[in-house]
Amino acid sequence: MSNRCSICGKGHQTGNLVSHSNIKTHRRWKVNLCSVKAIVDGSTRRIRVCSRCLRSNKVKRAI
Repeated sequence: MSNRCSICGKGHQTGNLVSHSNIKTHRRWKVNLCSVKAIVDGSTRRIRVCSRCLRSNKVKRAI
């Protein structure tokens, strides 16, 4: 299962962790995903959605 939003496709970002002595090592920032029940194509499915899509009402939640 990929760490990617089902609605907008947002995934992880990469960058450097910079220490006090300016040594750089690679690191990843993971996307904030929630597993929700949503209405997709008229049926209820469980999808993984980022918190921004939930907050901006891009997902129709199933009750």
